[in-house]
Amino acid sequence: METAAANRKTVTMKVRRYVMPEHSEKNYINQEKGLKSWLLTRDHKRIGLMYFMTSAVVFFVAGLLALTIRLELWTPAKTIIDAQTYNEIFTLHGTMMIFFFLVPAVPGILGNFLIPLQIGAKDVAFPRLNLLSYYLYLMGVIFTVVTILTHGVDTGWTFYAPYSIKSTAAVIPMTTGIFISGFSSILTGLNFIVTIHKLRAPGLTWGKFPLFVWGIYGTSIIQILATPVLAITLALVVMERVLHVGIFDPALGGDPVLYQHFFWFYSHPAVYIMIVPGFGIIADLIATFSHKRLFGYWFVAISTLAISFLGFLVWGHHMFVAGQSMVASIVFSLITFMIGIPTGIKIFNWLATMYKGSIRLKVPMLYALSFIFLFSIGGFTGVMLGALSVDVQLHATYYVVAHFHYVMFGGMVIALLGGIHFWWPKMFGKMYSETMARVSWFLIFVGFNVTFFPQFILGAKGMPRRYYNYLDQFQSLHQLSTVGSWILALGFFVMLGYLLHSLIKGEKAPANPWDARTLEWMTSAPPPTENFSYTPVVIHGPYEYQRPISEFQLGLINNDHHGGEEHEIEAPSGSPEMANA
Repeated sequence: METAAANRKTVTMKVRRYVMPEHSEKNYINQEKGLKSWLLTRDHKRIGLMYFMTSAVVFFVAGLLALTIRLELWTPAKTIIDAQTYNEIFTLHGTMMIFFFLVPAVPGILGNFLIPLQIGAKDVAFPRLNLLSYYLYLMGVIFTVVTILTHGVDTGWTFYAPYSIKSTAAVIPMTTGIFISGFSSILTGLNFIVTIHKLRAPGLTWGKFPLFVWGIYGTSIIQILATPVLAITLALVVMERVLHVGIFDPALGGDPVLYQHFFWFYSHPAVYIMIVPGFGIIADLIATFSHKRLFGYWFVAISTLAISFLGFLVWGHHMFVAGQSMVASIVFSLITFMIGIPTGIKIFNWLATMYKGSIRLKVPMLYALSFIFLFSIGGFTGVMLGALSVDVQLHATYYVVAHFHYVMFGGMVIALLGGIHFWWPKMFGKMYSETMARVSWFLIFVGFNVTFFPQFILGAKGMPRRYYNYLDQFQSLHQLSTVGSWILALGFFVMLGYLLHSLIKGEKAPANPWDARTLEWMTSAPPPTENFSYTPVVIHGPYEYQRPISEFQLGLINNDHHGGEEHEIEAPSGSPEMANA
């Protein structure tokens, strides 16, 4: 009884009312100078920028490969390249886009830059390990580039056995690059989980996290649990090619379907490595630009973990026509339908947040709205493919290609673009042209739909995926899709132009240009190297728009050198606020 009574006691502590810092002479960009300071940095923000630059190069190369594929498909026969080159380009596009852009981009760029800022930490838990993660990723990219320049790989990005075992292409260096980058993914996930558990600011309980933190947390769990399966699978492929151990090769008593089980046990959770952090970005954007607290916070947060868990249980829906038992197919079909439930919860809660909100259609919000529209199409068509009778008819057609791109590009890439436009002022301290950004958004939105929506029709009419030649009846739709890819590329070139212009001649950004209510906006733009020059105390949860910004979220414990009005708050004696006082 005495212990319970003690726990109920409160202690009064003095804090200073938060004063918004606008600019700082020294920040993480100019604090240290020289190439060596960047190459050996342990600052999570600089590492995030290095991921940004590397991922942008990968995206540019993979995008050029995609444009080549679309140009080749302008005519039913050969247009500009031969069949072997087409297969190699197709493989490299998929490999680079999936393993070296879609999987690492959001955790590597925005996760690295924002997670410590959003939880009030000075850095990630293991800064040296964070730098090692980047160099492992870079090494994987280099292996891929070397493969492009010296050999070719024509197995398809899935490296299906037995073709990946029998092919004379450079399968080993390509899979080695993916294997190495997998360690980067595992170490990044581990770093984020420890950081979120151990380094969050006083008072920042699980119910006060921004939804982006929840998204990265769920993603990190998948990275740690699923990525080793891919590493083992690729190692077995190499052993099969070098030692002929007979695991996947039917001529040696192996089973190529076993490879599909291993590969998709990783690769379907990998879909959620790509998309779950995007959910977090969209939640932050919608709450900020609706000027309203997120509706159903806990439902959205827990649905993130539900998606992360269910993502491990649906890999077999990729194998309905691979000869697995009917019972297994029915079970996988059922779980595929189930995973639509937590996804639907997110979408309906986002719509409810916007209802009667004070919506501002800034460019990040336009990307958020685009995400809801495009990802809903991708999710709905995914549920259709989860139905056995439908999947048997549409398997390995362009319908699957369209579905996949509506989920990955319409989901992850659109969310990433929204996040980059949202946090660009914080990352670089410069504002971009809102007008040019709207033009770019429009071109990307229109170009994407013109590129991939016709592919639903192509697939429904029976056009197989991955084919170099096709029947004349499909030409008009292929040409429409190719024109869409040019519009899409134009949108990205416009984006590149105004973002580079903002860095050189852009208007200086205020600390909080969007009137956002999460922790990263409570420091200068760009942030200082140490993130916060005080110990933040989180008093209120995120997205609290019913309170003035001056009363939002932060106190400054025992920090007399900062300006602002001193006041007192009460906290339980055993609370995190007092533990860190």
